[in-house]
Amino acid sequence: MNAVARIATHADPAAGLRQPGRSPLDRGGFAERVGRLAVRSLYHEAALHPKPGLVSPVDNGSHADMTMATFHRSLFALRRYFPAIARAGAADPELATLQALGRDAEREMLRATHGVNTHRGAIFHLGLLCAAAGLRAQSGHAPSAAALCATVAGRWGEAVRRGASVAQRDPRQRSHGLQVMRRYAAGGARTEAAAGYPSVIGASLPAYRAALRASGDERRAGVQALFVLIARTDDSNLLWRGGAAGARLARRCATHFLRNGGVLADDWLQQAASIHRRFVARNLSPGGCADLLAVTLFLHSCDTGLHGAP
Repeated sequence: MNAVARIATHADPAAGLRQPGRSPLDRGGFAERVGRLAVRSLYHEAALHPKPGLVSPVDNGSHADMTMATFHRSLFALRRYFPAIARAGAADPELATLQALGRDAEREMLRATHGVNTHRGAIFHLGLLCAAAGLRAQSGHAPSAAALCATVAGRWGEAVRRGASVAQRDPRQRSHGLQVMRRYAAGGARTEAAAGYPSVIGASLPAYRAALRASGDERRAGVQALFVLIARTDDSNLLWRGGAAGARLARRCATHFLRNGGVLADDWLQQAASIHRRFVARNLSPGGCADLLAVTLFLHSCDTGLHGAP
């Protein structure tokens, strides 16, 4: 059994899933299936290589505080969260209910990683999308990629925007993402989620599928999708680590890679590895894009691995 299978199948079907109570989604194991897809998407994002500046099984990228083993511990700690929030979504909750589950998941993650933030962005993004899957399935609608993104935007988008606006004005809020938003007027993760993931639906997911059709290789498709995201999104991690100059460099490198044929070029692996080394030399890490790559993989798997409501 491989690492992702061990992580995904160790969930206790009862533990962590009792609030907010049993749901018709349980009858077909739908919430568990959604949770497994979320964990697998995060595992495959972490295991992908080369990813400029990011942790992989090959090296730690620009990160001195985490390894692939850190990600494994984090994923194991989160294995109950994703089914739980899918089940919570079925009750059509307000954003505050989902945020409470997310905060609990963050505490579990930080306990498992000894304080290292491996998956805070993924807890936010995939939590919302799992909740959207639960809500759609409960009402008898298929949880397709486009529908999940539209559900996040339509049901919780305005609350996400309001929360971001309030946090941005509060001087006591000092997270890296908020500081970057204030300094560079960058939208960040909350803006992307509130709008229904336009960078994923409009760019990285089509790029992933096109590369997969052309190459038949999930690794190449994942790298292509990541470079598309780096080339077009405002990544708060890049801005925090490298400022505006670092973010511009990252975008130029990704754009050049794509214009040279991306993963369909004969020397794509050498090009991507060279960009990885360049990012590491500048201490750049597109962590926000990595989160959106996990979203991309999750949404693709929802279209191919979830066939309607239970």
